[in-house]
Amino acid sequence: MLEKFPSPPSFNDLNVLIIDNQSLVHEIIKPALIDIGIKKVSSAMNAFHALRLCEQQQFDIILLAFNVSHDKDGFHLFEELKHKGFITDKATVVFLSAETSQELVNCIFELQPDDFWVKPLARNRVERRLTHLLSVRAKLNKVYHCLSERDFSAAIYQAERQLLDTSLSEYHPKLKRTIGECLFQLYQYHDAEQYFSTLLEEQDQGWMHIGLARAMLKQDKAEEAASLIENLLVRQDTRFQMYDLLAQHYIEKVQFDAAYKQMKQASLLAPRNINRNKKVWDLARLNRDKEGQLAAVKNMAKFARNSIHDSPELQINVIRSSIDLATTQSGEEAQKTLQKLESVLHEIKQQKGLMLQLGTQLTIIEARLLCLKDDKCGAESIMKMQKPSIENLSMEDCLDKMKAFHEIGMKEHCLKLLDDLRTKIEGDTFSSQVLNEYLKQESIERKEINFTTKELKKMAATNYKENRIAPAYNNLKQALTLAPGDKQIALSLLKVLVQLNFKEPLSLEQLEVAKKTGLLLMGGSLPATQLQKCNQYLKALGISFEAKNDDMASPTKAVV
Repeated sequence: MLEKFPSPPSFNDLNVLIIDNQSLVHEIIKPALIDIGIKKVSSAMNAFHALRLCEQQQFDIILLAFNVSHDKDGFHLFEELKHKGFITDKATVVFLSAETSQELVNCIFELQPDDFWVKPLARNRVERRLTHLLSVRAKLNKVYHCLSERDFSAAIYQAERQLLDTSLSEYHPKLKRTIGECLFQLYQYHDAEQYFSTLLEEQDQGWMHIGLARAMLKQDKAEEAASLIENLLVRQDTRFQMYDLLAQHYIEKVQFDAAYKQMKQASLLAPRNINRNKKVWDLARLNRDKEGQLAAVKNMAKFARNSIHDSPELQINVIRSSIDLATTQSGEEAQKTLQKLESVLHEIKQQKGLMLQLGTQLTIIEARLLCLKDDKCGAESIMKMQKPSIENLSMEDCLDKMKAFHEIGMKEHCLKLLDDLRTKIEGDTFSSQVLNEYLKQESIERKEINFTTKELKKMAATNYKENRIAPAYNNLKQALTLAPGDKQIALSLLKVLVQLNFKEPLSLEQLEVAKKTGLLLMGGSLPATQLQKCNQYLKALGISFEAKNDDMASPTKAVV
């Protein structure tokens, strides 16, 4: 345990940085700081100046506005300052904003500033809040020092001692939260559960409920915590954190479909978090949700602009995900996606230097676009120049090349890339876990299925029209494997199964497909006409469903 603690700095020694593009904010805060004894105050009107100042010295207090400059908002700057080590555990950070949308508040909550002030600011309030924040730092100096040294046992010991001091009662909530977080850092989940349960006997605070739910999930007590979780998902102050906790819980349990649903909800409530959007993208791929993939990469490109995450690769990934979606579409829908694709691609080509930087990636994209236009000969002439090698390529570059080889029928090249990619995946991180599962899935599908969803749908329509019902069934079954959420494919598959059943009773395998397809359709919202058709097909197959409490259906009888 730590025995020597440095004294908290005096007000005269504190270095303060105010970052805001409004001169009035500086005029209010700076005199307030001087009045409470802080003399070393620096000002920055934009992100660039703020970063230069932080490179020159370490600041004890940083007051950061959301609208800090036109090119980089305060959220991005906050994230960058933390990433570069300019904001440490020892710094006091205050976020300033006139915007108070729940989405922004959720995003800022994740970055964990010491305080959040809503503009316009009043000088007396600035003095009062700053004095309080600095008082917290001074009074809880030993606890903060232990936390900065990551000595969590010592932090708990110091916090518990200070909880016995009635003169520090206004700081007790902060101390209690600190103890709870330290228990998680020490992996003492059973103790954390008991701790938060005890706190809730005395008070009813949202963070206490979240702590209890988190501790129970860490111990695989999801069923016991079900009612608690249900309540937290409807509370405005806990809903976002609960979605995030559930997503992490399901990821740890390798239940990626359930994790995807929760992660999407968390991302909607805090859309600026690039790492979460990356997880949504990975999970969307694993769950074969092409629209979900596109939405996630669009969010990443949008919110990463001018941040430390910004990269031309993000725009390339939007194009790639758009192509993936277009391979499942047909008719006017596919044409619209294609037009948007070519428009975005044209914009990228107009940007100086990008063609040289992204030449290989754009070449693969050109080949995939030609496939979409049914010009496989043109695509093949491009891809024959490409080697099935992963050397010097990113994971996304490799995956796109693999898809291009598959779409033109160069199956051996496609499978070689997949095999090589699987040897490249290492580690037990979330990303490596999901990518490994995704590559396993891709290997199976690329070996067994030789066409895109769009091609399979077209083949099925032709086979059905020519009364080749069994081939149409196989086409649609494969198409639904590639696009398991496509209700139109599912409806067509049921229709074909009805025709097969007219000729001879369905096999057990076909009957199981019919049940699963019916569950997919009955488990989601369908337009009235499609719902009517679905019920007709299920009735013709002798399959009936009963509604369950979670609005899903379950088969009760299947007589063919």
